[in-house]
Amino acid sequence: MKAAIFGTKTTAIEQELTEIFRWFEKNKYRIIVYKPFFDEMPAVCKQSASITGHFLSHKDFPQDSDLMISIGGDGTFLKAVNIVRKSNVPLIGINAGRMGFLATIAKNEILEALDQINNNEYSLEQRSLIESDDGNQSFGDFPFALNEATFQKKGSGMINIHVNINNEFLNSYWADGLIISTPTGSTAYSLGVGGPVMHPQSNGLIIIPIAPHSLTVRPLIVPCNNLIEIKIESRDKQFLATIDSRSVILPVTSTITVKPAQFTIQLIKLNSKNFYATLRNKLIWGEDKRN
Repeated sequence: MKAAIFGTKTTAIEQELTEIFRWFEKNKYRIIVYKPFFDEMPAVCKQSASITGHFLSHKDFPQDSDLMISIGGDGTFLKAVNIVRKSNVPLIGINAGRMGFLATIAKNEILEALDQINNNEYSLEQRSLIESDDGNQSFGDFPFALNEATFQKKGSGMINIHVNINNEFLNSYWADGLIISTPTGSTAYSLGVGGPVMHPQSNGLIIIPIAPHSLTVRPLIVPCNNLIEIKIESRDKQFLATIDSRSVILPVTSTITVKPAQFTIQLIKLNSKNFYATLRNKLIWGEDKRN
């Protein structure tokens, strides 16, 4: 079995890393490690006989890997998606951060989770992405988001966001910004501004303004195959566009289209995990003394 390891910081998980690499050696895994993460690892881990190489980006990422393990929080997981890209290598996340909707494996569950993977006690979930395009390749060579695309004010004043769907006018939002969220992203930024929770296998996109200057504006769920067009007015003549964790500043003359990506990302779902239990645990649903 060949596995890739991606992470950004080791400080929160050094003790567990030692156990992880002992497990890899015991189970004859071949491990390729993200080089900056390798450089921070404890010496005992660096010396593991399971490590057979390193990678620095998507360009030298070994696409014949059987899986990639992201070690960190959900932000680290999103960066791992940018490494895996269209390779179809399945992803699973160990949570060394906070919330952990994408990085679902807690530190005290790591060895059990690795055993389940080794015993094929899992399934693969296909997660949809969205693609953003301004016609100038401003979003780089990977203009895709697993969670959301956001378009926000750059200065202190509100912006006016004009939205068309399939060439039909939807609305003009006076707000601090607008979020276009995937079902996977419904438990991320969208949730924080009052958006609905969608099951990650749902077929839809959430359109939700950030701090709208209107009491009647509500989130809207549209079919996932819709083409969403965005134009922005702003006194600053610029606005901030963010694709997951990657941001660019664009002029207000830009027209952005957001549409479904033509590929999916594969996530490893352990048989012992389910979305509804994750919702209850992460969002503390049902925390009531009467229960």
